[in-house]
Amino acid sequence: MGETTDGPRPFRFGVVAPVRSDLATWREQVRRIADSGYSALLMPDVPGFQPAPGPTLATAAALAPLRVGTWVYASALRQPWSTAWEAHSLSVLTEGRFEMGVGLGRPGIETEQGLPRVSGAERLARMRETVAALRELDGAEAHTPVTMAVGGPRSRKLAAEVADAATFVLGPEDGRGEITARVGELRGSGLELAQHVAVVGDITAPFMAQPGLDTAALHAAGSLMALPDDPAAAIDELQRRREEIGFSYFVFGSVAADAMAPVVAELAGR
Repeated sequence: MGETTDGPRPFRFGVVAPVRSDLATWREQVRRIADSGYSALLMPDVPGFQPAPGPTLATAAALAPLRVGTWVYASALRQPWSTAWEAHSLSVLTEGRFEMGVGLGRPGIETEQGLPRVSGAERLARMRETVAALRELDGAEAHTPVTMAVGGPRSRKLAAEVADAATFVLGPEDGRGEITARVGELRGSGLELAQHVAVVGDITAPFMAQPGLDTAALHAAGSLMALPDDPAAAIDELQRRREEIGFSYFVFGSVAADAMAPVVAELAGR
């Protein structure tokens, strides 16, 4: 949740860092992200554009002492037990540094891969079954943190029941007031509230938003999808989002990781 019994949750920050370069450059990027104070390195679940999340995250965890996670497994593409097995295996191999992000998956992602269409109800059921299988595999001695990507009321309700954190699926049309009300339903639930920031300045992160976004319009509208690239302004805005909405965990794209490093240095853990 946005607050604990001792006040607001401390800030933490993650980076979605797909392999979009040669491996030597990506390895150096992983180390730089860790050195900048980010909490977690995250991988999207986008078949055909990059290596699979599991082995890539295991590689990243061996390179640097930071947490790793999926952002997020698409339930439309994945069967619950095999997803849970992979997640549990990553928790074991990283000695507890893995966080499983899971969501419905964007519309049509499964048919693009030649798979049968999966209804919204089935996607939601798979998310529930995945978490249940993960808890069984973890047993009493372990607990893999689960972040659930949520949008509508059914996914928000499921997150409150079975997840450790929730991140909110936002579109350019979503206003601050609407999102504040939506997030407010989960304040006090015990969940860490996360926010996926696709745009920093004029930069849109690959795999975090649709291409062709009008970044100037997002900034003019005060969209939660965007942050200014000026560190002082970004710090003020993030503090406002924690105070007014409850977000404390913020995720950027790797293309903005260096620009946001002064922000992370100032706010992480506070």
